[in-house]
Amino acid sequence: MSTATTVELMDLDEALARFDPVMGLEVHVELGTSTKMFCSCPTEFGAEPNTQVCPTCLGLPGALPVVNAVGVESAIRIGLALNCSIAEWCRFARKNYFYPDMPKNFQTSQYDEPIAYNGYLDVEAEGQTFRIDIERAHMEEDTGKSTHVGGATGRIHGADYSLVDYNRAGIPLIEIVTKPIHVPGHLAPAVARAYVAELRELIVALGVSEARMERGQMRCDVNLSLKPTGTTKLGTRSETKNVNSLRSVERAARYEIQRHGAVLASGGKIVQETRHFHEENGSTSSGRIKEEAEDYRYFPEPDLVPVAPSREWVEQLRTTLPELPGARRKRLAADWAISDFDMQSVVNAGALNVIEATVAAGADPVSARKWWLGELARTANERGVELVELPITPSHVARIVELVSAGDLSDKLARQVIEGVLAGEGDPDAVVSRRGLKVVSDDGALLAAIDEAIAANPAVAEKIRGGNPKAAGVIVGAVMKATRGQADAARVQELTLSRLS
Repeated sequence: MSTATTVELMDLDEALARFDPVMGLEVHVELGTSTKMFCSCPTEFGAEPNTQVCPTCLGLPGALPVVNAVGVESAIRIGLALNCSIAEWCRFARKNYFYPDMPKNFQTSQYDEPIAYNGYLDVEAEGQTFRIDIERAHMEEDTGKSTHVGGATGRIHGADYSLVDYNRAGIPLIEIVTKPIHVPGHLAPAVARAYVAELRELIVALGVSEARMERGQMRCDVNLSLKPTGTTKLGTRSETKNVNSLRSVERAARYEIQRHGAVLASGGKIVQETRHFHEENGSTSSGRIKEEAEDYRYFPEPDLVPVAPSREWVEQLRTTLPELPGARRKRLAADWAISDFDMQSVVNAGALNVIEATVAAGADPVSARKWWLGELARTANERGVELVELPITPSHVARIVELVSAGDLSDKLARQVIEGVLAGEGDPDAVVSRRGLKVVSDDGALLAAIDEAIAANPAVAEKIRGGNPKAAGVIVGAVMKATRGQADAARVQELTLSRLS
């Protein structure tokens, strides 16, 4: 078996000069239903292993499935949001394969009759808009989770033993499959990332899943092949399975372009196989030979009736769709008077929701963006967390903006207030009070501090009297130091020049 450490890679630019990449992305989304797809077991994340199971999801003899109506509704809403046609009649099928995390030895899925088909999703990457065609979105159930103990890789090969948790078996899944994606080669990895990011935003906006990739609630299989530049025949594809972060989707696509290029340039042939992605170095390694559809021996599920959503129900569900992410970004960009590039920076930072909430709490858009994309983004990066995980709320930031606008805080003092809020010292007003951070703006107090600074710097005072107002910076600096940064610097400058005129 090949390993990621022994694979030679072609330079990315050379690979893209010689070959055109073609991608296909398969995204699995765990639905946020309270019970599983075909039984009433709960779906709570993090429960003790094998405590959320029953005869149905364990595949015990005589147990019969029942379709989760909320799961079907969620599938239809996803299909509508992806501009898909919704089937008037479809049914489930058994996908037969044998693996320890498959308690029934088959997965209940949909094969040739998906609930939604022929849609599209527009995504933006590198300042361009690309339409990604959707082949299908179908309903299925998740598998259990295997943990391989011992060995160096966490894979079954080399493990001392394996543990299986069936809590996840039977959780509702929607699999969204694209048609082949043809984009300029140098943009392919970025487009792959942008598509998954846009899809994740859409899923969250619909409220059908939290789509937390780090929890496995959304996973992407990256299919990729290369064909010689200028030709039309598709190459043999590889499928990198269960990629669970946006960054990793991009890295997996880039790595496979380089790996395929090296194999093809040396006269070798690409093996159609599944591959594992390695987060630590962005590489992939061989998994197993990829089966074709006929190898799964699909046949209609005999224990479930077909699903036949009425047109009236479908249209009623269409009315429940929220403002979709693309339309929302355009509206907010116009409201905030920012460019598409600036909006993309907001999205990339994961700051769209918190900035919108901060503006709704009373802050102006410029200040809201400034603090979330500046001080708070830096702090989040240092802590290795997302912005929304910081212990500060949009209302806190809006209050800080209000204090700065009123002249009660300088930017320097505002950073100290943020530090205090993040440290758990209370809301902004409590931190200001506790640390004594309010700006000193009383003219009497400022003049006293100015006079002390002038007395300590007579030569500087003479320069100012002689017509050199720039020298006032020394006096302002001395006053700021004396007041621990709490003086209104602009007012100090004004009073100093007035004093020495």
